[in-house]
Amino acid sequence: MSKLSYKYFVKALSNDTRLEIVHLLRAKPRCVSEICEELNLEQSRVSHNLKCLLNCGFVEAGRNGRKRVYSLNRNTILPLMEIIDKHIEKYYEHLVKCKVLKE
Repeated sequence: MSKLSYKYFVKALSNDTRLEIVHLLRAKPRCVSEICEELNLEQSRVSHNLKCLLNCGFVEAGRNGRKRVYSLNRNTILPLMEIIDKHIEKYYEHLVKCKVLKE
C-alpha cells in the first residue's frame, strides 16, 4: 500500500462536510433531503460530497421506495470509526493541545 493511498483516504475525511455526513450516518441511514435538513446544507453540496464518499467506499446506497438512502459501509467504516473513537478517548488531551494541528 502506498503512502499516496493513505493520503487520499485521510483527505476524503478531512473535508468538514464529508466528516459531518459520516458522523450523521453513524446514527442511522438517511436520504439526501434528511441530510440537508439536519446539517442545514444545500442539496447540491450534500450530493456532491455523498458521491465522493460513495465512490471511495465510505458509504453505501440503497433504495427505500423512490428515495435513495445512504448508510455507512457496515463492513469497514463502522468498525474503523469505533477504533478511531477509542483512540480519541485515549489521546484527546494530546490532540487538542497539539500545536502542529492548530497551525
